[in-house]
Amino acid sequence: MKSVETTLKYFDKLYPNPECALIYSTPYELLVAVILSAQCTDKRVNIVTKELFKVANTPEKMINLGIEKLKEYIHSCGFYNNKAKSIMSMSQDLIDNHGSEVPTDLETLTKLSGVGRKTANVVIGTAFGGQTIAVDTHVHRISQRLGFCEKNCTPYNCEQSLMKIIPYENYTKFHHQTIWFGRDICKSQRPMCEKCELKDICLYYNKKI
Repeated sequence: MKSVETTLKYFDKLYPNPECALIYSTPYELLVAVILSAQCTDKRVNIVTKELFKVANTPEKMINLGIEKLKEYIHSCGFYNNKAKSIMSMSQDLIDNHGSEVPTDLETLTKLSGVGRKTANVVIGTAFGGQTIAVDTHVHRISQRLGFCEKNCTPYNCEQSLMKIIPYENYTKFHHQTIWFGRDICKSQRPMCEKCELKDICLYYNKKI
């Protein structure tokens, strides 16, 4: 698929060594950070976790911190009540059923409270070095604009479509590259099309979607 080859080459030019924007030092810290990142910027999450992880960077420490204190730390991330409940339930589940260790497989991870498919894919691909395509809002939006998935498809269907056309060894790299591209150039509102080298293949730019 020529448009995929063109996109991957362009992404490699822009972001040859993309990394996750969330700051973490363990799989557990990343799991907490990704839960907090829902409807919140990574920049804000990093500010919050910088202080939170000083006092609670393991499941046991999180449980000992308590849900009310946790809410105080994560209040500025938004939806803090639900996020606090998810983090507490997830932490207790890790203690009770997984020896306080974050599972490395998708099926087990998605059984944890507050851990959906996107979150699990981020953890597997980023913390454990697996090959996954986590479909967040940037990946979903840009994949539709480039015609890599159907318009208005679900995140799951977008993931399945991408897995068929992106080389397996590029899954995680593509995920991170697309997120950075979405933040820097292909923004939700007022995308910077004049700076983009994908105009010729972009359905959005050519007003086909």
